[in-house]
Amino acid sequence: MSAPFAASGATSPALEPHRARRRYSQNFLHDPGTIGRIIDAIAPRPDDHIVEVGPGRGALTAPLLARCEHLTAVEIDRDLAQMLGRRFEAERLTLICADALKIDWGALARQAGGRLRIVGNLPYHISTPLLFTWLPIASQVADQHLMLQKEVVDRIVAPPGGRDYGRLSVMLQFRYRVERLFNVAAGAFFPAPKVQSSVIRLAPRAPEELALADTGAFARVVTAAFGQRRKTLRNALASVLNEAAVRRAGVDPGARAETLDIMAFARLALELVQGPDPRPLSLRGRGDESIAPLPLAGEGRG
Repeated sequence: MSAPFAASGATSPALEPHRARRRYSQNFLHDPGTIGRIIDAIAPRPDDHIVEVGPGRGALTAPLLARCEHLTAVEIDRDLAQMLGRRFEAERLTLICADALKIDWGALARQAGGRLRIVGNLPYHISTPLLFTWLPIASQVADQHLMLQKEVVDRIVAPPGGRDYGRLSVMLQFRYRVERLFNVAAGAFFPAPKVQSSVIRLAPRAPEELALADTGAFARVVTAAFGQRRKTLRNALASVLNEAAVRRAGVDPGARAETLDIMAFARLALELVQGPDPRPLSLRGRGDESIAPLPLAGEGRG
């Protein structure tokens, strides 16, 4: 993790000019109505441990600091980090100038001394990798309020049976309660992106709510099932489960991954845990420590 960037001692409302950088997918939120709706949805409290990802020019940072005592912000653009450091008091805002994908989020959560509340207008090109990066620390997170590309949110909240339902849907719905809050038009940003956005809330499920304890096995099954989503499960799961195991799980080997609900994937993962000699194991157990960020290659729309 990069060292915190020192902020200045005074708070100033002034906004300095900054040209949006395409390599960082920068589209700055500026619409007051949208900003107000996001802050109301977050409902920050004074003692919250809030981490803002991609604060940009501080559109959310300022109203968040108006309601909470301290905020940590992760910003990859050093010019913007310096700008924020001049605008907000160092005692109130800890700036980490780093790539959010390279941060040790577990260490950050431990340092906070309480469960994190993650907030962000996420750059579209890193949103899906970041969502998978945060899975291992779900038990250390209170909630996430994120601005994402609408297409990504469509996939996250999708029910089984449609083209939007895939690996992202299953993995996040397994670990979180997910809720689309509202859509945001392109005109709320400058420069305006070519896509619509949506704000989503993800609230981690308690360990006892999880359908299966061994989340590593769950992730292996889901990844295999959607790795070649046009194939039937008989073929897609061949590297992890044989046809007999699929049938024992109560799943049709001739079905495709997008037709299965979360519990069906949990039953398949349980077969993987039990191995060729099935034993009566529960669909609950040890928490989420075995989740690891998985490669996205070949994921496609899954």
